[in-house]
Amino acid sequence: KESPHKTFRYQIQGPNALQVMSEVTDHPLPDIPFFNFDELTIDGLTVRALRHSMSSDPGFEIWGPWEHGEEITEAILEAGQEHGIRQLGEKSYKGQGVEKGWIARPVPAIFGEEMEAYRRWLDADSYEAISALGGSFHAEDIGEYYLTPVELGYESFIDFDHDFVGRAALEEHVADPERTKVTLVWNESDVLDLFGSLLSDGETYKYFDLSMPYWSVFQYDEILKGGENVGLSKYFGYTYNERAVLSLALVDIEHSEPGTEVTLIWGEEGGTSPNPQVEPHVQTEITATVAPNPYVEQ
Repeated sequence: KESPHKTFRYQIQGPNALQVMSEVTDHPLPDIPFFNFDELTIDGLTVRALRHSMSSDPGFEIWGPWEHGEEITEAILEAGQEHGIRQLGEKSYKGQGVEKGWIARPVPAIFGEEMEAYRRWLDADSYEAISALGGSFHAEDIGEYYLTPVELGYESFIDFDHDFVGRAALEEHVADPERTKVTLVWNESDVLDLFGSLLSDGETYKYFDLSMPYWSVFQYDEILKGGENVGLSKYFGYTYNERAVLSLALVDIEHSEPGTEVTLIWGEEGGTSPNPQVEPHVQTEITATVAPNPYVEQ
């Protein structure tokens, strides 16, 4: 990044995260509801804390001015020493989502005519404007990329005790969903073939960077059963804990039973992309087995 960083962002996660945060804050830790923010002070410095979890236990994501980052880090590590705290990197962070069933980065539903005014209001370098679309799934209608709260697993957050735009559609979707969220476990031999193609003569498959390939923000890969489309694979990556490559996917209800085998198409259509992060390659098929979501309960 050419310009100086403005903020830091740290994660405190795991079975002892709550104890560490309780000890490092200057005042009693408030009861922050899930996915809500509050302000905290650490060594007299104010930070913003998001209450969420990248494991099966309460966790936090905290932000603050970049110049305070080192001091906050030292305070957290000191408080966490007796709890066995360890410093991990960004790749370990990415790997947690596939274990716990969190689908990140769906295409925002803002690209129809009715949202044109909003798109014009956005900055040219906004998240929505500069984020790339990638993967083997291809549709002419942008609406095919939109995901509903029910598909994402957020139905428990929907409150139907008041009127809101889209309520009737959501009620119908909750009552009779067409697709459901599952975990796909990639076939070990097929994964080894991905890496093996890099060591053999001839064309190669799309490179898989551990723990998670990252060439597009909005990743959509096609899932087939008997040659017919039966869903989409979204967030994916390698998890060292499970020694496996997992995808979070949306599949038709009739093919969502654990143990069902499906085919995931890996690589860009035609093996090329305007995205400079995509190297020339050939598409290949990955056999995947449907498993429960979340894949790891604890």
